Amino acid sequence: MTVKANKYFVIWKHLNKLRWLSLSIVFAMLIFLPYAHVYQTFEAAHAYDLLADSEKQLYDAMEMLTSPFVSDPANDLDAIKGNTWSGTFFGFQMSDPLAALGQVFAGKTLYLPFLLTALVPVLFTLVFGRFFCGWICPATFLYELNTNFAAFLRRAGLKTGNRRFDRRVKYLVLAAGLLLSMLTGSVMVAAIYPPAIIGREIYYAIALGGFGAGSVFFVGTLLFDLLVARRGFCRYLCPGGALYSLLGHFRLFRIQRIVENCNDCAKCNAICEFGLDPLRDGFGQECNNCTACIAICPTEALTFSVQIHDQPDQGPGHLGKQYLREQQQTTDPQHQEAA
Repeated sequence: MTVKANKYFVIWKHLNKLRWLSLSIVFAMLIFLPYAHVYQTFEAAHAYDLLADSEKQLYDAMEMLTSPFVSDPANDLDAIKGNTWSGTFFGFQMSDPLAALGQVFAGKTLYLPFLLTALVPVLFTLVFGRFFCGWICPATFLYELNTNFAAFLRRAGLKTGNRRFDRRVKYLVLAAGLLLSMLTGSVMVAAIYPPAIIGREIYYAIALGGFGAGSVFFVGTLLFDLLVARRGFCRYLCPGGALYSLLGHFRLFRIQRIVENCNDCAKCNAICEFGLDPLRDGFGQECNNCTACIAICPTEALTFSVQIHDQPDQGPGHLGKQYLREQQQTTDPQHQEAA
């Protein structure tokens, strides 16, 4: 039985750990930036002596964290501002493509400078697919923790939701959100888009001392995932996920199965939170290249390739029982005829 060499498997196998590091850093930054904003306000007002004890503790902690890197916090900390919906990074402005598209519909006009802020995420999506959903989205960080919690509940004997719906529903949600944005003149999709909600709610909690209504909606999405459908909001309802799926349809970097190495263990299907079918080459535009399937593969049967289409179904894995049985059935009659 021929087994194909997968020389980069060691690298691909550990990408899921790097992805978790990326998600953790993004989430930590969403917490840090509101604290930095409050600290900047205190610093600009020169009001340390007038601060309450808790505010002085915040000021001292932020001063300790930032002083090795900035000399003028009131201005230097402006280098990184915003969140994953829209932000500034050392003078370079970037926006979620959904933010730019929502603004086009809400304003009924094309404002080129704002559209250009979405150019980098769009280009990255055309190359890597739904990378934002798997590698950057702060909601993914919480949703995957929620999935782990669901697994704990199942081990404890409690039932969690595993219903399936039509994935095309999220495209209707995207269309309805953009239509409402056009009718109301407000970017309505931001009200139900988890990355935007999380950025706002963390800021409200830290800078303003309380959560907004968006936190209730987000908790509802967690309960939906837990009680109704695994990663249900991302799979079936997220307007941003719909847009990234459309943009990533012709992505260049795709996970591909090496059929010669596959033993049909189906661990890749079990680990996929989006209910895809790596076992039969069914990745499609929903795949966010999270590499969880690669990390769990015991036979080095998954790798990355550069192509604009997924492989068609290659059939049973060559190390699996079904393929070996079919091969034996093919060769046995030949042996009988030769005898």
